[in-house]
Amino acid sequence: MIREPTAPARAPATRTLEADLVVVGGGLAGTCCAIAAARAGIRVVLIQDRPVLGGNASSEVRLWALGATSHQGNNNRWAREGGVVDEILVENTWRNPEGNPHLLDALLLEKVAAESNVTLLLNTAVFAAEKADAATIASVRAFCPQNETMVEVRAPLFCDASGDGILGHLAGAAYRIGAEGRAEFGEGFAPPEPSREVLGHTIYFYSKDTARPVTYVPPAFALRDITAIPRHRSIRAGDTGCAFWWLEYGGQRDTVHETEAIKWELWSVVHGVWNHIKNSGLFPEAATMTLEWVGAIPGKRESRRFEGDAILTQQDVVGQRPQADAVAFGGWAIDLHPAAGVYSPDPPCVQWHSKGVYPIPYRCLYSRDIGNLFLAGRIISVSHVAFGSTRVMATGAHTAQAVGMAAALCRANGWRPRDLLAPARMRALQQRLLRTGQYIPDVAADDPADLARRARATASSGYALGALPADGPMEPLDRGRALLVPAAAGRMPRVTVRVAAERDANLVLELRTSARDGNFTPDTTLARRVVPLAAGGERGVTVDFGAVLDTPRYVFVCVMPCEGASLRLSEHRVTGVLSLVHGANRRVAKGATQTPPPDIGVDTFEFWIPERRPGGHLPAMTFDPPIAVFGAANVLNGVTRPTTGPNAWVAAAGDPAPALTLRWDAPQTIRRVELAFDTDADHAMESLQWRHPERAMPACVSHVRIRDAAGGVLAECADNHQTRRVFTLDPAARTDALVVECLSTHGGWPAALFEVRCYGEEST
Repeated sequence: MIREPTAPARAPATRTLEADLVVVGGGLAGTCCAIAAARAGIRVVLIQDRPVLGGNASSEVRLWALGATSHQGNNNRWAREGGVVDEILVENTWRNPEGNPHLLDALLLEKVAAESNVTLLLNTAVFAAEKADAATIASVRAFCPQNETMVEVRAPLFCDASGDGILGHLAGAAYRIGAEGRAEFGEGFAPPEPSREVLGHTIYFYSKDTARPVTYVPPAFALRDITAIPRHRSIRAGDTGCAFWWLEYGGQRDTVHETEAIKWELWSVVHGVWNHIKNSGLFPEAATMTLEWVGAIPGKRESRRFEGDAILTQQDVVGQRPQADAVAFGGWAIDLHPAAGVYSPDPPCVQWHSKGVYPIPYRCLYSRDIGNLFLAGRIISVSHVAFGSTRVMATGAHTAQAVGMAAALCRANGWRPRDLLAPARMRALQQRLLRTGQYIPDVAADDPADLARRARATASSGYALGALPADGPMEPLDRGRALLVPAAAGRMPRVTVRVAAERDANLVLELRTSARDGNFTPDTTLARRVVPLAAGGERGVTVDFGAVLDTPRYVFVCVMPCEGASLRLSEHRVTGVLSLVHGANRRVAKGATQTPPPDIGVDTFEFWIPERRPGGHLPAMTFDPPIAVFGAANVLNGVTRPTTGPNAWVAAAGDPAPALTLRWDAPQTIRRVELAFDTDADHAMESLQWRHPERAMPACVSHVRIRDAAGGVLAECADNHQTRRVFTLDPAARTDALVVECLSTHGGWPAALFEVRCYGEEST
């Protein structure tokens, strides 16, 4: 038994920790930052004020994580973020294709717990920052009410990934709230004058059908007048979770200090909406439905944005401006909402897309006035307009991974965040990020320690895009269809399509490309052919576009709408080739063509987007001569996704034993082999409430074996589903050749590899 005598007062238990990096905030950004830093070899304390990780992606809020892929509804092809966040999304899809939010919670906790360099403090809220001087944070203090423990954590480096920027605020870092006026940065989409208004919060709810009658009695605080919501006629009984993203409120209030009041208003709205569904008599299908779950905390969109050495603006996003210190990328639309939210008569959002992804500079990821403070997640240094794009979770996680790696470099060399701007140091940061799978636009891997760079690559076979078999369904040409093809420099091959027509018509085929290298917006027409089509059964139509390409690039072979005609599709699929339709994904675009007002600085262009599997069949086209751009040398070019070419070695479809060989002039000592596979970076992999058609991406190599020059097996994995697979050889291999055998893929596609890296003893 323990008895404590009466005392004048008692202090809570206190714990003191030392770290190399303190990360405040355990959302997807903070989690990826902590993992990246820990894997780079530094000690991290991750402080999260909630009982689970993931923030808005967690089971507490239940918003799906997305980024540049934008539900596959824009022209950003192969744009899923790389590195740690890709590893998490790929693993979540493998384990959890139905999108159960609790399983994502468990996965994030597992990933962090697996890192011995991370000390995780859950249910722990930071409330004070101690400073060594005006520009330096020395420690933070936090309190965990679950164990009544005060924690003080000291470190040379800190990262604020808290969403609201609590650490930056306490440390005195400069920040902004609200929208800049149009004159400050010349942003056409900015309001004429500065505004305090921001994007609001949302609380989600889930419903389910119980198959028996259910009565609902609303709480007294429920909204009674559904007409107070101008969009109330858009309410549908079957909608649930993120479908009600527009139940937003708080943009005209203080989204930091009035969050509790905002939450109560959102609870009122949610229960008012459910009362309308259950008791208005307009939804008889809801008679057996029940309200299964309502969020206890709101999903926040916007509050503080901190100032770095650069502030990303609309022009950077729309113009895809190059950045010498690029460490990540974005690609979600500039997505801004009316401040009145659910009570506004205006559309619930206005989304304007760029023609492609844009780089995010490192200068936006640290405070301009607190010398040892990194920024991650939605609080990075951007204007309100640019924030409309950078705020989404996968983008925030991608930038946060760069922070984690930057912190490791700073700690190893005694640098502060700004010191990494020196060109040689920035190149080192970029190269280390690329090695972890991070994708940075226009930055290719060129690691001098990578032994593979000195090797010659050959393969058992190479894919040639000659004839896509005509073994798929017929599809009506009620809208434009296109095959996105990586073409070599020189004359474009002749193209044959297979069509049928109910009546005489003119079939129009266009060869298009993107004006900007690496984009996938077909805004430039290279050639157009009109072919008379007589009514009748299926036949081949061959055209010679006569176009000559000055550089390797992706082209769109477009078959335009033709009333009464149908196009034959193929069951064959291959890495780096996509089928697109000219259409709109209503989740992210109002129509098949983006048509902004003329004075807001946004481009007009068409959307040509993929259909999700099991749709998305390639058109049954023939190319004469075949397109042969899938060779073994691609694995050494430093790019691990399609850009201006496929950047992958792809084996011939009939190769019985696909294998890629690296050969050196002299034997090499190899301790580590790193491989990058095709997990379909075009697939959005929403983290929850979205049923994915496959657990593993069908092009991904499932069984891989590595041999030395003598045929000895050095390593093998028979159950891979991840993008990157690292093999540490023990003992190290001494050989003048390395053979990577790709024995099977998950979906029977031709085997593909994006990258092979090899490292010796000193570079593991």
